[in-house]
Amino acid sequence: MDATIYHHPRCTTSRKTLDRLREAGIEPTVVKYVDVGWTEQQLRDLFAAAGLTPAQAVRKRDPHYAELGLADATDDQILAAMVEHPVLVERPFVVTDKGTRLARPIDSVDEIL
Repeated sequence: MDATIYHHPRCTTSRKTLDRLREAGIEPTVVKYVDVGWTEQQLRDLFAAAGLTPAQAVRKRDPHYAELGLADATDDQILAAMVEHPVLVERPFVVTDKGTRLARPIDSVDEIL
């Protein structure tokens, strides 16, 4: 099975999800999105595939969230902030042939393995 994980190595949940994929015998493509960044269209496609809105996929605990006033922002404003500050995207997202999930909780990734 082909799989991609949008991974942030400093995130415990992201590391545990990567371990879970490997324990399932899957060696995913690992995209360190904080390093490579996002385009607005990538995020739109990823969130649509996962059935989420930008407001549902933003990391509310990240300091940028409050600094940028994203609590009252539109989806387009949130997307623009995510492109500028990739760390604002909740993590990890996993994509397989069976679908796309935000692995929070980690068990949700089992649905697409």
